[in-house]
Amino acid sequence: MRLDRLTNQLQTALSDAQSLAVGRDHTQLEPVHLLAAMLQQQGSAVRPLLNQAGFDIAGLNQAIDKALGEMAQVNNPTGEVPPSSELVRLLNLADKTAQQQGDQFIASEAVLLAAWADGNNSLAKLLEAHGQRQALEQTVKAVRGNETVDNPEAEGNRQ
Repeated sequence: MRLDRLTNQLQTALSDAQSLAVGRDHTQLEPVHLLAAMLQQQGSAVRPLLNQAGFDIAGLNQAIDKALGEMAQVNNPTGEVPPSSELVRLLNLADKTAQQQGDQFIASEAVLLAAWADGNNSLAKLLEAHGQRQALEQTVKAVRGNETVDNPEAEGNRQ
């Protein structure tokens, strides 16, 4: 997957997720790192989308903190934290989701929707415990209308 196809906000969230994993001495960069970064990101569409879809944001944040606290840590950190196969699969599915929506760039909501495409992953389980997929899909459709993500700033411009 080409990282230059991610919107600027998603690229920033991915960088923030990497910093989070490095700061906690985790062995791999996981989808939960990305979700944590997307929820904390200034100007991100993720928190408003999840709020509007009726997700329990406080409960989701607690579950994320718990998941991050339970992750394996390296004893002698080198600062290298490779992406997990689960994260790579999620980003590939987000790419597919974006293409199906006619998008030229991959936005944060594509990552959220893609989590359920491969329902047997840690991110899908976290999201499922705190909200409903159908409500999120309907909210994304309502917010986007007939617009596509045709430039790297599209996600920020929608706010």
